Amino acid sequence: MFLIAFVTGTALHAAQRPSTAQPNVHVLPAMTMPGLERQRTIRIYLPPGYETSNVRYPVLYMHDGQNLFDDATSYIGEWNVDETLNELSKTRHLDLIVVGIDNGLELRVRELNPWDNPEHGAGEGRQYTNFIVSVVKPYIDKTYRTKPDRAHTGIMGSSLGGLISHYAVFEHPEIFSKAGIFSPAYWYAPYVFDFTAYHALPKNTRLYFYAGGKEDASMVPNMQRVVDTLRERRFPDKNLRVEVNADAQHNETAWRAEFPRAVEWLFDATR
Repeated sequence: MFLIAFVTGTALHAAQRPSTAQPNVHVLPAMTMPGLERQRTIRIYLPPGYETSNVRYPVLYMHDGQNLFDDATSYIGEWNVDETLNELSKTRHLDLIVVGIDNGLELRVRELNPWDNPEHGAGEGRQYTNFIVSVVKPYIDKTYRTKPDRAHTGIMGSSLGGLISHYAVFEHPEIFSKAGIFSPAYWYAPYVFDFTAYHALPKNTRLYFYAGGKEDASMVPNMQRVVDTLRERRFPDKNLRVEVNADAQHNETAWRAEFPRAVEWLFDATR
C-alpha cells in the first residue's frame, strides 16, 4: 500500500506547500536513462563551504530525490538532508555532496527493483543502477569537486530505495564502498536472499541497516536474515551496523531521524 500511495501522493501535494530546500541545493537538467529512454531530474546538495574553497568532497547517491531536500516536492515530508548536513558541517565537520535521483512516480516500483516481479512486471533496477554508475556519477565527477574513488562514494535509500541500494553495493563494489539500507523492501524481491549469499563484498565495505519495529511484520526478520547471511560469510562486524527502532513506522519521519547517525557512521574517516 505504501508503494502505491507514494506514487499518487507526490504530485498531489507538491503544489500545496512552500519550498524548504536550502540555498545550497540545486536542481540539475534532466538526464536520459540508457536502456529505458526516459529522463530523470537530479538534485544536488553542495556543502556550505563548497563555493569558497578548492576542497574535494565524498559523494552520497540517494534515491527518491523529491523527498530528500524539499517539503514542496515530497510525498508526506522530506528527509531534511540539506538542513541536517548543514548542521553536521558546523558541529561535526562532516562535509559531503549528496546527489538525489528523482523517482519515476508510477515507474518507481519497476526502476528500483532489479528483478522481475510476477505481480508488478519486469524489474528495471539493473538499468537504473547502470544509469547512476555510467551517466550520473561521471557527470558529477566531471562537473563538481568530488573524491571519485570507491572509498569516498556511498549509496543510500529507503523501502525500494533500500532494496536498490543493497543491489548497487553488491553489484558494483568497485564504485560503492558504503551503503545505507533503510527499511529495505526485501519482501518485494525474494531473490535478494540468494543474491546476497552468492555475491561477496570487499571486507572494507560499510553497511548500515535500519528498520522500524512498527513496519510490516516481515521487515525486521527479512533484514535480520540478510544480516545473518553476511555474518555467516564472515563479513566483519566492525563494518556492519544494524539498528531497529521499536517504535518507528515506515515513513520519512523515521528515516529523517535515522539519517544523521547513518551518514556519520558511513563517512567517518577515522574508522
